[in-house]
Amino acid sequence: MEERQQLLAAIEAFCAREGMAPTTFGRKALGDGRFVGRLRSGRQVRAATMAKVRAFLANHGTGGGQKADTAPANASENKGAFRFYDNRQKYLMFVNTCSEKWVVAERAGMELGLVHPRPPALRVFDAGMGDGTVLTGVMRQMHRRFPTMPFYVVGKEISVEDVRLCLEKMPDRLFEHPATVLVVTNLHYSEAPSLTPRSMQAAATLNWMETPLAGNTAHEFHEQIAALQPTLAETWRVRPSPKTGNPLYVRASVLVLYREDHRFLLDPVIPRPGRASDGYDLIIASQPYRARMPAAFKVQKVLAPLSRSLAPGGRLLCIQSHGGDPGLEIIRKIWPGEQPFQTDRHVLLKALKAEIGKSRRDLNYNAYSDRRSIFRYDMHTLPTEIEGSSIGTSTLFAAWNAAIYVAQIEDARLEGVVADGSYLDATREVLSSRGGLWFYDESFVVARRRP
Repeated sequence: MEERQQLLAAIEAFCAREGMAPTTFGRKALGDGRFVGRLRSGRQVRAATMAKVRAFLANHGTGGGQKADTAPANASENKGAFRFYDNRQKYLMFVNTCSEKWVVAERAGMELGLVHPRPPALRVFDAGMGDGTVLTGVMRQMHRRFPTMPFYVVGKEISVEDVRLCLEKMPDRLFEHPATVLVVTNLHYSEAPSLTPRSMQAAATLNWMETPLAGNTAHEFHEQIAALQPTLAETWRVRPSPKTGNPLYVRASVLVLYREDHRFLLDPVIPRPGRASDGYDLIIASQPYRARMPAAFKVQKVLAPLSRSLAPGGRLLCIQSHGGDPGLEIIRKIWPGEQPFQTDRHVLLKALKAEIGKSRRDLNYNAYSDRRSIFRYDMHTLPTEIEGSSIGTSTLFAAWNAAIYVAQIEDARLEGVVADGSYLDATREVLSSRGGLWFYDESFVVARRRP
């Protein structure tokens, strides 16, 4: 009963957000306009039917790929302008069922032993903060290695929802390591490291919010950060690019947080408009671009600007999906020959070196061997969840969601597959033969030599 009620609540929330009648939802999801009415009346629903509905919600729940909090009033205007990583439901299920964020945080923490920070602070830039899981994990390791050193931490994030999720994790970090300056911004990759918009109009309207946090307990910090949410919802608005559909900020914004009782110590670390350091000791770029984009785009828009923002002795760690795992096996059972990961680290580093050229002779480009570069993360399952062919529907759905999320399969390609249920059979077959589900990421490093 509880599962049916949760599903009904999800359907009703979806219909309210999309302006869709329940009968229309039933026809689109199952070819049955009376489904929602029967669900409301308490009629029994088969597990396979519920799985199809949940798949429909996950694959179509954001109105063509836009975030729920930023969807345009006319969703049809954005058809074809699909950004995979903005699909909130796929993203949240993936984050909560797979260990990638934890493993990436551990991998990023390994770089801390190789950086060479200079006064007045250890400077770290997260080039895609997301929900803050990776960043908070790295900050814990920073405190362990450098317990008394001031931290200057900048996170780039365009999604106000992800900013909220990240900031919810920060009171404990500010309590454990009081000498921390935390900056969150929605600026572009070419602007975020220096916290300076390139266009005069954006610079003139820059929304700079410096917020000293009073008190000395995590709860006090939490209350003050929570009070910022209405302001962030107003100032962190986005609009879709007419060319690519990518979300662009409406107003350039920078949020600066630090403990008021450490203002004197942190004064040389706190950034000011037009006076922000863009030389970083560690830059983390975990899945910062869509895998199917060409190498030239990834280099020019993301990797080159970040490489130029390294301080002497600094390191840029980039992580991207690699393939060759059971997740890709599931995808190829549905779409034989599918190859979503077309530019490996060797191709990207070669293109990056050509792009930067002789302007930065002090950069080293480290692809490393497969043994050092490639690492694995898993989907969380109980030992008894995957035994033979009797795998629960919820486990199959979570595994399918993870596979299509990592492979970045667009919604339009999923409709026919979900309708006939073949995706469940493919997922069950791979999970049974492999005894679980895991994925491979690859990492590479751009390091700036010390003078």
